[in-house]
Amino acid sequence: MDQLQKALRFQDLHRQDGIFRMPNAWDAGSARMLSASGFPAIATTSAGIAFSLGLPDYEGAVSRETMLERIRQIAAAVDLPVSADLEAGYGVEPEQVGDTIRLAMAAGVVGGNIEDFTGERSAPLFGLDLAAERIRAAREAADASAIPFTLTARTDCYLAGVGNPFAAAVERANRYREAGADCLFVPGVSDPDVIAALVKEIDGPLTVVMGLSGSTLSVSQLAALGVRRVTIGGSLARATYGLIRQAASEMKEQGSFSFADRQIPDGELCRFFASFPSG
Repeated sequence: MDQLQKALRFQDLHRQDGIFRMPNAWDAGSARMLSASGFPAIATTSAGIAFSLGLPDYEGAVSRETMLERIRQIAAAVDLPVSADLEAGYGVEPEQVGDTIRLAMAAGVVGGNIEDFTGERSAPLFGLDLAAERIRAAREAADASAIPFTLTARTDCYLAGVGNPFAAAVERANRYREAGADCLFVPGVSDPDVIAALVKEIDGPLTVVMGLSGSTLSVSQLAALGVRRVTIGGSLARATYGLIRQAASEMKEQGSFSFADRQIPDGELCRFFASFPSG
């Protein structure tokens, strides 16, 4: 598929009935392994990319240029729609967010999310009016292209610990929808009653993230609640690093190598990656 075909396919996934899973990759190898499992689309994870570079997960630790280069590698590695985790847009001003959207589309993705988290303890979320303007700028930048871009607006009301997070999330999500978001993302929610209420009150397709500690809902349960899209954020990357830490501990403390029993043989991995077109 070319980028236009991928973009149209990704749009359709959000418009059709039912739920779809969109796991998150952090490099070309993880993207190709996920794509081979039959998922209809994949996303990037800014956390996983940061960890793979030996850096912490917060905006500014990885430059926009470095993040977009990794995103480009992921998008080029698979014949699937790819949605980019663009954090808070790499800038406060709406114009900076618009620039990030244009650069992400040039990197080959057909969707992306912009969050309203500031990273500041005293004011963890952008003011609502500014946050909505940032989404509007992202929409305008995307619409200037011939590629239909699926814009996801993420609100971190639950993760930021704001007062009455449900009401705040609903208000923000609906404002972002009015500003041009195609999909709304409310991370940090695992209670089924809250998720069902969010689906009812938010005027647009809802994304939730699973794989966090305490997230026990299945895809079928989320579908019954009305969720449209499920991602896993950086949880798969963190699980991979968990294996590395366990293996390191085993080698150092026990002098054994049982972790290797779970590896994929070298020849099998070589054949798998060789099955993809080069370049």
